[in-house]
Parts: sequence; C-alpha cells; structure tokens
Amino acid sequence: MSNLTVRIPESLRKELQALCKQQQRPVSEVVRDSLRRYIATEQFHALRREMVPFAEAQGYLTDEDVFEDVS
Repeated sequence: MSNLTVRIPESLRKELQALCKQQQRPVSEVVRDSLRRYIATEQFHALRREMVPFAEAQGYLTDEDVFEDVS
C-alpha cells in the first residue's frame, strides 16, 4: 500500500474521528471505504450519462419506463 496525504478542515477531521470511534474502525479503513464508494458512484454516474442517449432513443425516458419493461 502507498500513503496519501490529504488536507481537510479541522471540523471534518473531528467528524471522521468521531465516526471511527463510534464504529471502532481505523481512520484509514473508513477513508479507503469512502473513496471506494465515491469512485464507484462517480463511475456509475458517468456510465449513466453515456447510456442515457441510447435509452432515450429506444423510448426509455424515465426509470419507470425501464421498470415497466423488466417487471
């Protein structure tokens, strides 16, 4: 593993430390999990933006349109 230095506001650091204490997990583990979730969410949004024009061309304008066809 490698190290990464990140500067965050003191208030955010305190919130993070409180969460870690509550969950009894190390700060580095919580930060790694948070980054994984953030990256996965951003990848999902990017893929969705890429696919929306294709879906709209097929008549899928809302999530309900999709659910209607797959349900």
